[in-house]
Amino acid sequence: MNGRAYRVEEDPDTPLLWVIRETLRLTGTKFGCLKGICGTCTVLVDGEPLRSCITPISSVLGKEVTTVEGIPEDHPVKSAWKEVGVPQCGYCQSGQIVTAYALIEKNPNPSEEEIVSHMNGNLCRCGTYPRILRAVKRASELRRKR
Repeated sequence: MNGRAYRVEEDPDTPLLWVIRETLRLTGTKFGCLKGICGTCTVLVDGEPLRSCITPISSVLGKEVTTVEGIPEDHPVKSAWKEVGVPQCGYCQSGQIVTAYALIEKNPNPSEEEIVSHMNGNLCRCGTYPRILRAVKRASELRRKR
């Protein structure tokens, strides 16, 4: 998890979200729908976005899990998020940031259509989608300058 190995004593069917938040006390990953629909609980497993609320911990054994806390503060995605002023209520932001990070790491120059397609499924009840799109575009620019 975020570059560190942890040993946890939990039922293998325990959702990864509960282990992240309750056992490891990494509270950046949020609880949303508990159905894998909203994207608030998104983490990366071996670099791929995954809904932690419906993922049993047994399925991530030996894999690299990255939460929002595992993304460096100076990463272009976090920098762009602040620069653009994305959050309104902020509840969905950890899932949005993790999903955007995965995209930018794989494709440093995504088209607008690729951004929308990749971010699709991460719900924002405040409707900050235009700001999210601008922030991902800006993160892409910053990433290419590194």
